[in-house]
Amino acid sequence: MSLATNRIYYGYWIVVAGFVTQFIAVGMANYVVGSFMIPMTEEFGWTRAEFTASRSLGQIVMAFTGFMIGAQIDRFGGRPFIIAGAFILAGATFSLGSITTLVQWWLINGIILTVGAALIGNLVINVSLGKWFVERRGRAVAIAGMGISLGGIVLPPIATWLVDVFGWRASWQILGLATVIVTLPMAGLVKRRPEDFQLHPDGKSQEEMDAGHGAAAKADFEKSMTRAQAMRTSSFYFLVLAFGLFQISITTMLIQTIPLMTDAGYSRLVASSMISIASVPAFPSKPFWGDLIDKYNPKKLAALGAAISGLSVILIVFSVAYRIDALVYAGFLIMGIGWGGLLPLQEVIWATSFGRRYLGSVRSTAMPFTFGMSAFGPILVAYYYDVAGNYNLALIALGLCNLASALMLFRNNDTKTLHTRDNPLISSVRDTAG
Repeated sequence: MSLATNRIYYGYWIVVAGFVTQFIAVGMANYVVGSFMIPMTEEFGWTRAEFTASRSLGQIVMAFTGFMIGAQIDRFGGRPFIIAGAFILAGATFSLGSITTLVQWWLINGIILTVGAALIGNLVINVSLGKWFVERRGRAVAIAGMGISLGGIVLPPIATWLVDVFGWRASWQILGLATVIVTLPMAGLVKRRPEDFQLHPDGKSQEEMDAGHGAAAKADFEKSMTRAQAMRTSSFYFLVLAFGLFQISITTMLIQTIPLMTDAGYSRLVASSMISIASVPAFPSKPFWGDLIDKYNPKKLAALGAAISGLSVILIVFSVAYRIDALVYAGFLIMGIGWGGLLPLQEVIWATSFGRRYLGSVRSTAMPFTFGMSAFGPILVAYYYDVAGNYNLALIALGLCNLASALMLFRNNDTKTLHTRDNPLISSVRDTAG
C-alpha cells in the first residue's frame, strides 16, 4: 500500500520516530553526563572544568556537524543520517567504558559521540517535520520533542542507579548497547517530504488543496529563502542571538545540577532527580506550547518561555544555597515549563520565518552561532566553580542571559520575512522555487 492511500497521515509516523531519536540523542549527549561527573573526576583526578569541557566541545561539534549536513537533509532526507548516527552514537557511548585519559574523554564524548547524536537528533527530525507539517507544525514538533523531556525524566536516575550498582565503566557500555537497539528501527520511518509520495503537508487531500485550503503550505514553500538570502536579513542574526541566550542555561544546568546539589549537601539520588523534576512539566507542556504556537505569535511565546527559564534559574540558586527545599522543587518545576517551550518555539519560528523548502540549509547555518554561544556556558561555569568554589554568581549570570533573550523576543515581533512586499529577496526565491 502506498503512503498516499494510508488512512493515517504518514507525517505522524515521523513524529513517532522523532520522539524516540531525540530521547536517545539528547539523553546520551546531555542527560546522563551529570551522573558520571563525580565518580570519573574522583578516579582520574580531573577538575570539573576539564570534565565539562567535553560537552562544551560537543556543542561546537554539534553545530558544525549540523552545518555540514543541513543542505543534504533537504536533498536526501533524514534516513541515511539516522542509520549512520545510530552506529556512531552507540559505538562512542560503549567505548567510553574503556577510556583511561582525559584526551580520550574529550575525543570520544566531545567529538565522536556528539557527531552521532547530531545525526539522529533535533536538526534531522525537525527539518523533516518542518516539511511534512505547516499549519500543524507547532504541535508536531512539540510532540516529537516530548521524547527529550521523557529522557530527562527517566535517564538521570537510571544512569545514576547504573553507576552506583555496576560502576561507571559498565554503565557506559550498557547505555551504548541500548542506544543502537532502540534507535536503528526508527530510521525506516523517516521520509524526505510529502511531495515525494503524492501527499501534501498536514495531510491535506488534493481536493482540499484545489479548494484553497492548503494556501499556508503553498505560501510557505513558494516564499522559502535559500541559505544565502536568509543570511542577508537582520532577522537571521536576531534569532541567532536571542536563541543563543535562551539556550545557554539549559546546557549548563543539565551538566551542573548534580554537582550543584551534592555540594550543598543533597544526596546523589535527590540531585539526579532534579533534572527529572524539571522534565516532568516539560513533558506535558510541550503539546500545550505547540497548540499555542499554532494559534498565537510564537515570538511573544518564546519571550515568555525565556523569562520563565531565567527567573527559575535564579530561584534555584538562592533556594539551594539556603536549603529551602520547597523552593528548590518549585524552581526546577518552573524551569521545566520554560524548557518545554524552547524546542517547538525555536523550530517553528525558524521554519515560519524562512520557509520549508531550504529549511535544513538555513537552520543548520544558524547552529554554529547559537551552539557556539551555549558551548561556553558549561565550561565557564565550571571554571568559575574551580576558582570561586561555588556556582552562584555564574548561574545567576546565565539566568540574566535568559531574561535578555526574553526582552529581545518580546520587543521584536515583526513577521515581515515572508511577505513579498516587505522583502525584495522573496521575488528571487520565488523564481528559483518555480
